[in-house]
Amino acid sequence: MTESTLRLARLGDDDAFRTLTDPYRRDLHVHCYRILGSGQDAEDMVQETLLAAWRGLEQYEERDSLRAWLHRIATNRCLNALRDRGRRPREAPGLPFEVPEPTRRGESLWLEPYPDALLEGIAETSPGPDARYEAKEAVTLAFVAALQHLPPRQRAVLVLRDVLGFHAAEVADMLDGSETSVNSALQRARATLETRLPVDRKRPPLPGSPRERELAARFADAVQSGDVDGMVSLLTDDALLTMPPLPLEYEGHNAIAAFLSSREQARGTPLRAVPTRANTQPAFGCYTPDAQAEIARPAGLFVLTLEGDGVAAITWFADTALFGAFGLPRTLRSCS
Repeated sequence: MTESTLRLARLGDDDAFRTLTDPYRRDLHVHCYRILGSGQDAEDMVQETLLAAWRGLEQYEERDSLRAWLHRIATNRCLNALRDRGRRPREAPGLPFEVPEPTRRGESLWLEPYPDALLEGIAETSPGPDARYEAKEAVTLAFVAALQHLPPRQRAVLVLRDVLGFHAAEVADMLDGSETSVNSALQRARATLETRLPVDRKRPPLPGSPRERELAARFADAVQSGDVDGMVSLLTDDALLTMPPLPLEYEGHNAIAAFLSSREQARGTPLRAVPTRANTQPAFGCYTPDAQAEIARPAGLFVLTLEGDGVAAITWFADTALFGAFGLPRTLRSCS
């Protein structure tokens, strides 16, 4: 940032303002996604953040980094959104079809997948010495889902400290609190996160590696042929199938096989799968063939969480409005 650019931006120069803020836009978007669990909500908060920064640029104190100032605005906008969300709680939609009894019923979790395309340009390594998680590690579905179980302030503190690497004093300033309160919130957040995140798991194949491509392709082939046994054979022993925001959880080969079999029988035809990527893992947009219209219509999107040589989790998202964010087509031509 140069003094001349800042001066021009303060005088109302749009191009100068974009020059100042564009380098942080993607980081802000991912930051808001981690806190809110929704890509669309994150986009709304980034827009609010930039508007507030434009209007408040005169109050920006240059002793603070622009990165810290923008993250302060974004974090507080996210906390406001979470407070509003708490006043208007959402109910999980009912299932339009019958399913086998789940292994257990957890909490309704409002979570969306995040397109890998939006992670381009995000640094692989942690941005500060105080960070405990690497930037892309902290956008996996397991991590973001675990964050959603934290109270809003604890969630914000953990992301600012352990993901973005801000010092306790900086976070206290951002949240208008004390270092003592920040450190206390961080300890509680870390303790909760440890109970939510899987431990001693095998590392997934590297993104784009031959092993990852092979696993994802074999799973997609099984989906498109309606081969439940083929899908289950690729699962780890304790694999988990979930469908946010529904609280249903299916764990292990037998439970997942029963669920997948029930869906195959109900549809009467296998899904078609179009590959994409979400939260650093393979994902697929699924389409249900419509024989009368000779097209396949969007059915949902699933993300695979790979671990070692298997699939440790299948996360299904039924909201087909997500397809646009992933660049997935609205329909597919029927196979001839």
